[in-house]
Amino acid sequence: MIQFQVEGMSCGHCVGAITRAVQALDPAAKVSADIPAQAVTVEATASGQALREAIEAAGYPVKGSTQAAG
Repeated sequence: MIQFQVEGMSCGHCVGAITRAVQALDPAAKVSADIPAQAVTVEATASGQALREAIEAAGYPVKGSTQAAG
């Protein structure tokens, strides 16, 4: 699992757009979001770089990422 710090994520629509972008890359990906913390956790087989690029292509700059336990 990878956790991304995503800039500009402020509502459910944002979470949906990010989820769709990630799942377009990896349809089996599991995405969870913490809007107040602007954090997105992704469990996927795609690389962290590919996931980051998908999120950014959806219009949400990624400020950083960390490997999440679990």
